[in-house]
Amino acid sequence: MKITKAVIPAAGFGTRFLPQTKAMPKEMLPIVDKPVIQYVVEEAVSAGLQDIVLVTGWHKRAIEDHFDYPYELEKRLEEWGKSDKISELRRIADFANFIYIRQKGPYGNATPIKSVEHVINQEPFLVLWGDDFVLATPSRAEQLIAAYNKYEATILCGIMTDNPSDTERYAFVDGVDLGNGVWKVNRLIEKPGIGNAPSKLAIVSGYVLTPDIFPVLKTQKPGRGGEFYLPEAIDILAKDHPVYAIEIKNGKYYDTGNKLEYMKTVVDIAIHHKEINGEFRAYLKSLDL
Repeated sequence: MKITKAVIPAAGFGTRFLPQTKAMPKEMLPIVDKPVIQYVVEEAVSAGLQDIVLVTGWHKRAIEDHFDYPYELEKRLEEWGKSDKISELRRIADFANFIYIRQKGPYGNATPIKSVEHVINQEPFLVLWGDDFVLATPSRAEQLIAAYNKYEATILCGIMTDNPSDTERYAFVDGVDLGNGVWKVNRLIEKPGIGNAPSKLAIVSGYVLTPDIFPVLKTQKPGRGGEFYLPEAIDILAKDHPVYAIEIKNGKYYDTGNKLEYMKTVVDIAIHHKEINGEFRAYLKSLDL
């Protein structure tokens, strides 16, 4: 069955960025001239997906506004003769069919997935988080979808890492290396801790899920801290259904969920930005660090 929907959870509070995120969703933090979540949406759309399901909360109206038509702003831009800006705003609003769902339920990254069952219609769907992204060729979304088309099963997005601190941030795969960056998952261990990771393949930033996940989510018990973790639900799923993980090729992972990684992302994108890269590179070289 063809994948046509992308689910983007964006309901977290962004406490690591307070007070900035008191009034601004963390997904709307700018990476030069685009918010983080726009990179994510553009990737899903470029992979041919037609419906973008954004799972938000009461404090995320700015996300809905960003992907809407700003009539008053367009009129001002028209008066100022900035037609190129109008075209860009309309392009953003026309990206896809946007569906907004308010997250309901306990805290944890499994909850937004549970919240979208009624709009999935028993179809496989792509999941991309709203506060991180991967720049890759082909795109991460295209690689995940291609793997699903081959295996017709749950597919996990992975990167290889031997950084000990990553074992306290991500889930890791315990499974069989099938070669060419593909693993058959036996277990998925959430945040195994230093010295306990079963492999170097960390699951960081995206999934293709099948409707088989929903019965698991309905009976899932809370994990550490009382949270409901999606990797733990997938670990349960893998006991009865095939699950595969792929190492994303020709890509770089950008985690904007904490201050340091966010600033690294801004700098990395800025030094390649066509409008400012030359001057910005010169400025960085001028710094007496």
